[in-house]
Formats: sequence, structure tokens, C-alpha cells
Amino acid sequence: MTHFDPATYSKKTTSGTQSGGCLFSVYTPLLAVIAASVVLAISLSQMGIASSAPLQASWGDAQIAPFFSPGVQYWYEKIATWSQKWGLDPNLVATVMQIESCGDPDALSGAGAMGLFQVMPYHFAAGEDPYKSGTNAMRGLSYLKNALEARGGDVRLGLAGYNTGISGAKGPESAWPGETVRYVYWGVGIYSEAQKGETQSDRLDEWLAYGGASLCSQAAKNLGIIP
Repeated sequence: MTHFDPATYSKKTTSGTQSGGCLFSVYTPLLAVIAASVVLAISLSQMGIASSAPLQASWGDAQIAPFFSPGVQYWYEKIATWSQKWGLDPNLVATVMQIESCGDPDALSGAGAMGLFQVMPYHFAAGEDPYKSGTNAMRGLSYLKNALEARGGDVRLGLAGYNTGISGAKGPESAWPGETVRYVYWGVGIYSEAQKGETQSDRLDEWLAYGGASLCSQAAKNLGIIP
């Protein structure tokens, strides 16, 4: 799996032809003003990745935190259904959707990941539509469940596995790609605030400021939930 990175976000082409699998060439890079050296200089400790008490996924009720973006809230009924089917916390599912696509079913990444949960093409069977929400959720959430189970339910390590691959996440954290470090930073922060019952997420606000707001604006337009 890969995820939304503001510098590489893509949208499904409408012509039926996908450049490089998913490159959305007309989407303006969102982080042009942020020096790459600054991003890459953020260490694991600076981003708060290390934790002496691993965050564990846990079941709450079927509701998701109110701070998730409108594009994610749009899917709340489906999130409840999918969470029950795959035995996942709805707030964790919402967190992954938030940082993967912000609820845009047509989202594409520069790496080729598609749909709500940014699933790579090779996870789909022949004839499956990666952009069909139920199919995308089936492939994405089954992988998320496997990633969590592989690391004993540790959300931090499970999210790393979802992003960089279950095998890749078993290596030392110092070897994680910068994208994975950022992914875990966003995901753990947002999910922990949802678990605590917060009505506002500072980490989500940070993600939005980092570039996620443009993705969410695109998602809302594609879903028809804003003028």
C-alpha cells in the first residue's frame, strides 16, 4: 500500500487512460513551498513515533470522531459496516481513509495506489474495479487487518505495515522510508485523539496544513458535498 503524500497525489483520469497507472498530471503539487530537506530531516523521535506503551486498536461504538473531514464523514455508514466485517475499530478505518484519500473514491497516487484506501493494483483480482468502494475497502481493510495482526495489534507498527508493506515494517524503524515515518506520525496521532473521544484533532489540523486540505477539498467536490 501507499498513501496520500501531498507532493504526489493524483486523481483518476476521466478519459479511461491512466498515465503511469495513476499519475494525475494536472493536480498542482501542494508542497512546492516546503523544502524537501526540511521534511526529510524530521527524525522518528521528533515526530513522536517512538512509544513505550504501544497504541492498541480497540472497539468503541459504531460512531467515528466528529473531527474527521466531511469527505470521510460521508462514508460513516459504510465505515461502520466495513469495520464490523473486518473486525476493525471504525475510528482506525476512518483514520486510514482520512490520510489515504480524505474520502475520495477516485484518488490516485503517483505510485499507482487507487481509491478510498489507496490500494496498489496488484492487490486486485482480474475484473475487479479498484474504484468501487466496496471492492477497494475489501482489499484495503483485509490488508490493514493482516498488518495489525502481524504486529500483535500495535497500531503504530500496523500502520507502518499498511504503508510500506508488512515485511518492510518488520525491519528497524531507522530504516523506514520518510513517507512511512510521516504516515505513522499522522495516523497514530489522529487515531489516538479519536480514541480519547476528542472533538478536535490537533494532528489532523497539522496534516491539513501540511497539504491535506487540498486533497480534502478535491474529495468534497468529487463527492458533491460542497458547491
